[in-house]
Amino acid sequence: VQLVESGGGVVQPGESLRLSCAASGFTCSSYAMTWFRQAPGKERELVAVISNSGGATNYADSVKGRFTISRDNTKNTVYLQMNSLKPEDTAVYYCTTVVSRSPYWGQGTQVTVSS
Repeated sequence: VQLVESGGGVVQPGESLRLSCAASGFTCSSYAMTWFRQAPGKERELVAVISNSGGATNYADSVKGRFTISRDNTKNTVYLQMNSLKPEDTAVYYCTTVVSRSPYWGQGTQVTVSS
């Protein structure tokens, strides 16, 4: 199982970014996928979850209405569209899943929101 995040960067408040998580080594379409984030000095926080089919999603209250999780199972890729970014969204963003009761994490991608 391999998860590779990309799309992070430095943006100003109010701008947007789209993160991608490319999955390989397992049947991605069979598993729910989750985005977490971790800011410096803070605990890792669940951001958004999407069901295996993409038909169900859930979000942290802090990102509802601004972030959208989606997936393209034909490309084995999960996305996180982040709009109206705030400085408090600054963190390393991780893609994760659980396969055969074992958790797998990507290496993370840094998102910095600063004026």
